[in-house]
Amino acid sequence: MGRRRKGDKVDGWVNFDKPLEMTSTQAVGKVRWLYNAQKAGHAGTLDPLATGILPIALGEATKTIPFMQDALKTYFFTIKWGEQRSTDDTEGDIIATSDIRPSAEDINAALPAYIGDIQQVPPKFSAIKVDGQRAYDLARDGEDVQLKARSVYIHSLELLETRADEADFRMICGKGTYVRSLARDLALDLGTKGYIALLRREAVGGFGEKNAILLDKLEDLRNSARLDEALLPLSAALDDIPALALKENEIAPLKNGQVLSFVSKPDFDRLEKIGLAANETALATFQGKAIALIEVEGAQIKPVRVFNT
Repeated sequence: MGRRRKGDKVDGWVNFDKPLEMTSTQAVGKVRWLYNAQKAGHAGTLDPLATGILPIALGEATKTIPFMQDALKTYFFTIKWGEQRSTDDTEGDIIATSDIRPSAEDINAALPAYIGDIQQVPPKFSAIKVDGQRAYDLARDGEDVQLKARSVYIHSLELLETRADEADFRMICGKGTYVRSLARDLALDLGTKGYIALLRREAVGGFGEKNAILLDKLEDLRNSARLDEALLPLSAALDDIPALALKENEIAPLKNGQVLSFVSKPDFDRLEKIGLAANETALATFQGKAIALIEVEGAQIKPVRVFNT
């Protein structure tokens, strides 16, 4: 007999609005504690000095985390000109200065080079592993960390406002993109120095600020036994993938890991109706409830991840 997990069986997503100076790990721990959940995880690390959207998965929703990690993310940030910091944000030491302040025209002229697939060197103070150790641990120990450039995707980058010593931006980007690296590189391209003075994540995929919940509100809901009000279904992370409505007699075989054979014309019509193509991942549901993640291989529907809800 397997060991029983501590805590309650809670399945779903919390669209958490992370406060300043809280780590992503601390945020997950806090939300898990509030719900007394057996299992929890997050969809994309957010720096302690950043605020904003940190989707937290509880229970079976943790199986959908990869879909959120691959989702586009939206950031609002401020670059402070004239100084370069060791961490590329307000926490680090000043390592270089410049008297040059770029104009709005110069900034806008430089932005197109940062759109699309670009090469980016992560900050030395990052969670990337170097020979089995985190880069930020090595950097804090005084080692000269040399990180390799890697390909990241930036969907859009817009200058919102300029002031004497700083400028505001909004960026939509793919996973692995470091806003701190972008600030560092953009400043250097503009002939000056710069670092992130403010950073807020406004959206991760379909999770945005509109239905995000702050820590104090979450604590209030717990105190009044209304935490369910902040719990989104695990399918909330899967809104942009096809959904196949199952028949009742198809649920048990799929949950038991068996393959469904779709050989009749009505079955093919079901797949065509939702636009499900071969080797594509979809969500299998019954009466709106998530049953499993599935893939199509020829005439077979194969379970990839089964939800024990």
